Amino acid sequence: MSITNSLARNIVNIPGWSTQRRIVVFESDDWGSIRMPSEQTRKEIISLGFPIQQQSFNMLDALESNDDLMELFNVLRKHKDSTGRHPVFTAVSIVANPDFEIIKESNFQQYYYEPFTETLKHYPNHDRVIELYKQGISERLFVPIFHGREHLNVQRWLKALQSGNKAVRTTFEHKVTAIHIGPNNEFMGDFQAAFDLDNPIDLPYMAATLSEGLKLFENLWGYKSEYFVPTNGPFNNSLEQALADKGVKYILSERLQNEPLGYGKFKKNIHYLGMKNKLNQTYLTRNAAFEPAIKESKLSQDSIEKCVKSIERAFRWGKPAIISTHRLNYIGYIEKDNRNKNLKLLDSLLSQIITKWPEVEFMTSVELGGLITEK
Repeated sequence: MSITNSLARNIVNIPGWSTQRRIVVFESDDWGSIRMPSEQTRKEIISLGFPIQQQSFNMLDALESNDDLMELFNVLRKHKDSTGRHPVFTAVSIVANPDFEIIKESNFQQYYYEPFTETLKHYPNHDRVIELYKQGISERLFVPIFHGREHLNVQRWLKALQSGNKAVRTTFEHKVTAIHIGPNNEFMGDFQAAFDLDNPIDLPYMAATLSEGLKLFENLWGYKSEYFVPTNGPFNNSLEQALADKGVKYILSERLQNEPLGYGKFKKNIHYLGMKNKLNQTYLTRNAAFEPAIKESKLSQDSIEKCVKSIERAFRWGKPAIISTHRLNYIGYIEKDNRNKNLKLLDSLLSQIITKWPEVEFMTSVELGGLITEK
């Protein structure tokens, strides 16, 4: 089995664009999105019978605070690559969140959202987050790209609220959208995958959320997002047109994409690094992970060693290492120890990469996309 797994991990790195340059990209998902509002909310949710104790995201992840960003930037500033530049996070970002009050006033008949900038005002120690984002951009430490308008399957969530589902209504009252298992292990629904298609009739709404979200992104950061990472993965490829219309050139995809078609049907598509779609957009694919905080996954075990081995495999086959590393790993708003412990691991990982490959170059996803597509 170990031989088979080793072969599989090597084989997936063979197809697609190649280079002899030692390029490392850190892609970090979920910035800007809500998760658990506070430690007090977490305690209340658990007391109501929601079994989240083994769910790392629901236990530890939260909207990034001033301290979370400052501490992350401090670690990135400590290191430099062969070009003299610091490691950089491609911050895969949300630009809006549900406006719970107005949704409730509509008796759950209409969905309303608020920009990420407004969400920050509901949280203490978040008053410098926008300033810190802009600082991260100017120093090329933390460069946002588009993840979706919100990290939420709006139609699916609204239907569950309208049905009167008690567990969903309870989490709504606590301003939580990500919990999918209720008391007595009741399955509430997967609400985080914004583009997981239940019914083809929902496609125009999804296209509109992409257009609105990309416009919000540009207004917020002053530049268009040329890269898109779909929330949780599922994505109907007809929506690529809405992305192209707003200037998106690069799209993250799984190598074996299960494209949702609606009514529980899926189409399998093979994608590889540098592959183009009919709109001339380029697919990127991840081939490494650094996820020490996801305890329910094997990714947390020996996270540095596993990541270094994945980078080694990528370089062996002439591929850049594109590393998944969720915001969860760097959030201390609810538990400081989560952030502090994982930042030490990130610090060590960066040291090992630079020592093992002194010629390494740290790039953003968009910089890599430009390198792949340049003539």
